[in-house]
Amino acid sequence: MNITLNIRIAVLLLAMFFGSQVKAQSDRDLLAYADPRIGTAHSRWFYFTPGAVPFGMAKQAPSTNGSYGNKSGWEAVGYDQRHTSIEGFANFHEFQIGGVVFAPSVGKLQTLAGSLEHPETGYRSTFDHKDEIAMPGYYSVLLKDYKVKVELTSTKRVAFHRYTFPKTKQANIIFDIGHQQGESGVVTDAKVYLTADGRIEGYVITQPVYVQKYQPGADVKMYFSAVVNKKPIAFGTFNGESISTGTKSTSGKGAGLYLTFSTQENESISLKAGLSYTSIENARLNLKQEAAQLSFDQAKEQALNTWASYLGRIRVTSDNKNDLTKFYTGLYHALSGRGLASDVNGAYPKNDGSIGHIPLDKNNVPLHNHYNTDAIWGAFWNLTQLWAIAYPEYYSDWVKSQLLVYKDSGWLADGIANSRYVSGVGTNFVSLAIASAYNSGIRDFDVKTGYEAALKNELEFKNRPFGAGKPDLERFLKYGYVNHLDQGNGADENWKFSASHTLEYAFSCYAVSQWAKLLNKTDDYNRLTTLSDAWKTIFDPGSKFIRPKDEQGKFIANFNPKAAWRGFQEGNAWQYTFYVPQNPMGLISAIGKDDFNKRLDSIFTVSEKNKFGGGTTIDAFSGLESLYNHGNQPNLHISWLFNYAGKPSLTQKWVRKILDDFYGTEGIHGYGYGQDEDQGQLGAWYVMASMGLFDVKGFSDASPEIGLSAPVFNTIRIKGNKKYFSGKDFEIETENNNKGNRYVASFSLNGYPLKTPFMKLKDIQNGGKLLIRMDKTPKDVY
Repeated sequence: MNITLNIRIAVLLLAMFFGSQVKAQSDRDLLAYADPRIGTAHSRWFYFTPGAVPFGMAKQAPSTNGSYGNKSGWEAVGYDQRHTSIEGFANFHEFQIGGVVFAPSVGKLQTLAGSLEHPETGYRSTFDHKDEIAMPGYYSVLLKDYKVKVELTSTKRVAFHRYTFPKTKQANIIFDIGHQQGESGVVTDAKVYLTADGRIEGYVITQPVYVQKYQPGADVKMYFSAVVNKKPIAFGTFNGESISTGTKSTSGKGAGLYLTFSTQENESISLKAGLSYTSIENARLNLKQEAAQLSFDQAKEQALNTWASYLGRIRVTSDNKNDLTKFYTGLYHALSGRGLASDVNGAYPKNDGSIGHIPLDKNNVPLHNHYNTDAIWGAFWNLTQLWAIAYPEYYSDWVKSQLLVYKDSGWLADGIANSRYVSGVGTNFVSLAIASAYNSGIRDFDVKTGYEAALKNELEFKNRPFGAGKPDLERFLKYGYVNHLDQGNGADENWKFSASHTLEYAFSCYAVSQWAKLLNKTDDYNRLTTLSDAWKTIFDPGSKFIRPKDEQGKFIANFNPKAAWRGFQEGNAWQYTFYVPQNPMGLISAIGKDDFNKRLDSIFTVSEKNKFGGGTTIDAFSGLESLYNHGNQPNLHISWLFNYAGKPSLTQKWVRKILDDFYGTEGIHGYGYGQDEDQGQLGAWYVMASMGLFDVKGFSDASPEIGLSAPVFNTIRIKGNKKYFSGKDFEIETENNNKGNRYVASFSLNGYPLKTPFMKLKDIQNGGKLLIRMDKTPKDVY
């Protein structure tokens, strides 16, 4: 489904209008290139939140099927561009977290959402995309059935709604609090009430599927306090379809409240809702401190400026509008996930369900924030690299946030929903990501505690909770690899993924070993380095595949390298054999340099026919048994391995083809067709790769290097950061860059030629200029 020209023009004109108003905000033009609706067919719950600010808590957004729930806790649900009706606007959107729906209607009050097939059975309304604007920081849509225009924007913790009604004596605003939304899981309790001074407040408590899997019995609480700028003529509560006119409070599953107004033609009613994961009192405080004096238009202006500033950290130029759209939409996604979980006063939800408090500075401002996060699985090949070069203050905040969970629970948590364990895939790469932050020069966190937590994550298994991941770590340490089982007890992570876990644990051990090296912890360094070679124990020299082994050290029989799920999580041996990012030269040597290049090149030649994933099949797992699957995490690095094998021209060739073919600019073909865009990971990969920058090792080296390829853009400017690095900008300029010239003829850094397609991360952080001369002829020696 193509995004209509009318929408494009509307978004562009809106950005141009604001740009003409705020000349000082030179980055406002970038908002026109970030299109939140790209890839919204079959997309995850937290994917589409255009009204939010970067890394915000308030993530109100339209929902087309959010009330449908999802059986496994992660399936596509929320907003799907193929749908034609909207059921309401949920204010919380995170991994495993969703709820607190507001919805306007006109006429007879309905208190259930209704269905996609029969929208008239509930308060949902039909809509057209031509009546919709979605851009970073602002969303609007016309609800056709009610002739109500809805607008959304936000501050960090406050959701702003504005509803413009027709002339009517029954304009309703529905507060649907007690129903399941997105990935929230079942509702166990809810409450909503109208206060004497006109506030609408309440909470909802849910039990998400993944929380129940990784921390049974734990729940997720969401609180809100909303104010409306007009007094209603009537009000009441409901529980499901049961309506109680004139009552001010109700509780339990299905709880909700409504307000009714008399409106003139085009009269607007605005709502401001303070949100919190800790209490109604803190929701009120968040509203007071962030938005007490802000109008909707002021909040929108502030949100657009914030997005312009964040997107403007990286400025690229190109004659190709599609490439600019892909880049800034990808960057928008990378900055949209992993939202705030702490309040303005530093209160945050702890792993045990109680409330913690982040220390305050002399101005009573929290020293850092806390965040909800999806698992870090694969994020070292996209998100953390982007954070390290352009958003180091967020990377630092994220590390401090993860250490809160460690201090509270005794273990690092790969993914968290209100600090509850939601590992997602049963591994735990937080230690790698923290080590990479330190190795990248981001060190303004509690290093002693951070290292302690990272080392424990790699080496300790006694009394380890299932939610902390690595349930088979004891076997990894016992055998030097995870022994394969064809049958096992409990969750799949306990027994099913022997080979992929061996590779993942080895890589993670390597990252922490490099940190140990910098800290002069020799014994730790030696032990972790030995474990980082675990991949060698399951490399089959006969087939030259990674192949699971049993506890006797024998390779498994009936081995099919294309089969997913037998020893390999969300992938197969074709994909995982290249999962030795810590030692690419060792893997190349084991396979043989010529065979390595031939195999990898042939993989991409075959995969190109299938759009580098699962083809046009709309399913998150559509490419799991293919040779290469860009739609999932395990092999996102392998197109960059040619740089190590003496064929950088093949990295340049295949990276560019992936950028051109896998990524699209419309609803169905956005991030492949599977659309499993885990909180911006695929978008961040595009951002890094299109700049010609990528580290296979995820900045895990003690002195990180970054691989180079052929940038898509004519010029690139990454803004410097004075707090963490030199503060000087880093520039990339390409000469003779066009669609015909896709190969690099030469690299020159600060006037000096580079002999290999690598440079130090410090070269970017210190500022400078990389000049790349492009040509139509492949070249492998510089």
